[in-house]
Amino acid sequence: MKDNLEGLTSFKALFYADHNHTIFTHLFATIFSRILNRLFSTRQLRNRQSATMSATTTPTAEQVLIPETLLKKRKSQAKEREARAAETEKVKKANKEKRGVIFKRAEKYVKEYRDEEREKIRLARVAKQSGSFYIPAEPKLVFVIRIKGINKIAPKPRKILQLLRLLQINNGVFVRMTKATLEMLKVVEPWIAYGYPNLKTVRELVYKRGYGKVDKQRIALTDNSIIEANLGKYGIVCIEDLIHEIFTVGPNFKQAANFLWPFKLSNPTGGFRPRKFNHYVLGGDLGNREEKINALVRQMN
Repeated sequence: MKDNLEGLTSFKALFYADHNHTIFTHLFATIFSRILNRLFSTRQLRNRQSATMSATTTPTAEQVLIPETLLKKRKSQAKEREARAAETEKVKKANKEKRGVIFKRAEKYVKEYRDEEREKIRLARVAKQSGSFYIPAEPKLVFVIRIKGINKIAPKPRKILQLLRLLQINNGVFVRMTKATLEMLKVVEPWIAYGYPNLKTVRELVYKRGYGKVDKQRIALTDNSIIEANLGKYGIVCIEDLIHEIFTVGPNFKQAANFLWPFKLSNPTGGFRPRKFNHYVLGGDLGNREEKINALVRQMN
């Protein structure tokens, strides 16, 4: 404190002694210049710090270090994308080849059906020219429809209906005509209507009301892959193969018919005949109606 007072006293003495104030002016200029220099140096330091901070917060792409785990993840994802693309391309190519095979098979079946019809017409003409009659071969395919319920039904016909998979009214199934099946149909004749379907009936039934049995479930036949997955080992890969196997009663008819879920038909348009539970020849709907089954199926489909 004493030193400060002595300094202040000497400063006053110097100020009063200098009449022109030259010493004081020089001292003030020196102090002011030092203050300005300090301010400029502080501002430059701050600018440098801000530039350094901006450079460190926004590094360039070369300065960024990517973690090794992220690089491995990107690499594995790229490999997966390439594998998926290759698999998709492979599936597309296989499907294209498969469509070509299916188209050729369909053309072959159409030609086969047409040739068979022409052969029947030719044989009928030859027989007519020779003065005889042409009798076609016995039909091998039967379509059976259940049109009566379970009231007052004996155990034997009930069991036969279960074997035929006719568990509900208006259910229909394809059956191979043999001596054994003919005897079974005679036993359950009071509960069914059956006959010999043509190609048009078989195709309409499969396309419109066709369902497959896949893992004991009723699955609509909306894709050839469903048929191929279940019947591919028998050479049946598309719906036209299935129709051909059913209509011609081929060697794998049993597997094809069992794969098809029993058809669930509607009541016929206009209803059944007034005496529904009489035999067909007596004005009813029961029993064998041969080719007339096609008209009934068309009404119920």
